[in-house]
Amino acid sequence: MIKLIWLCIVIVFFNGCVVVNETQSANTNKHKNKLVVLGVEKTKQHNLPFSEAVAVGDLLFLSGQIGTVPGQMKLVAGGIQAQTQQTMLNIFTVLEKYGSNTNKIIKCTVFLDDISDWSQMNVAYLDALGTHRPARSALGVDGLALDAKVEIECIATR
Repeated sequence: MIKLIWLCIVIVFFNGCVVVNETQSANTNKHKNKLVVLGVEKTKQHNLPFSEAVAVGDLLFLSGQIGTVPGQMKLVAGGIQAQTQQTMLNIFTVLEKYGSNTNKIIKCTVFLDDISDWSQMNVAYLDALGTHRPARSALGVDGLALDAKVEIECIATR
């Protein structure tokens, strides 16, 4: 997945992409395939070393989301299903903030602290997406931020 993202970024750069941040983007509309870093101000508030998302043309690459209470660095209570529900809500919030929505998700990658939670995670994941079925990968990992049970990153169109 990371190789695919880097390949996309490299291709875009060779097609004349210019890297700008959110505040510079209004002044650089002449570049169709600009890379725009989004939401750095919000992540800086929590001392996090990444942005909420990066836009490249009409593609939106979201940073991984976990089941935190909005505006807090605290996970929702209730286990894997509750965390997955909140994770999806957090994803939808970021998508809408930057001009996308649920039905424009192309690909998700799901990271599970315990791969045996896969079935329970799927219940909340499918409920959140309704009939939309983006491409998806899921894998077990050894630890997530804040001891989360699930983290999901997405690529969407705008």
